[in-house]
Amino acid sequence: QVQLVESGGGLVQPGGSLRLSCVATVNFFSIYVMGWYRQAPGKQRELVASMTGGGTINYVDSVKGRFTISRDNAKNTVYLQMNSLKPEDTAVYYCNAALTGRAYWGQGTQVTVSS
Repeated sequence: QVQLVESGGGLVQPGGSLRLSCVATVNFFSIYVMGWYRQAPGKQRELVASMTGGGTINYVDSVKGRFTISRDNAKNTVYLQMNSLKPEDTAVYYCNAALTGRAYWGQGTQVTVSS
């Protein structure tokens, strides 16, 4: 069973930064595709960024140049560095681990961007 625990959310002003962390309780963490999703009120959950064990990265267009995903396989942890935050980035952010058709989710962490 895979368990994912996110941390690092909070309230930040527009233009500010936050770093989200997700620690995975899982064997062979490095083979999982790790991702960050978000869901704003009244909207569908969307993929923000993903990273394979080999380092292939994808971002949704709206965060390119502002967000950076990274992972530390020795610590079973994936990060999302979020810079130049905008009010439209406000959402619950979820960590995801995927492997051969199976997907696991964290409980989510709230990010609110507001002045």
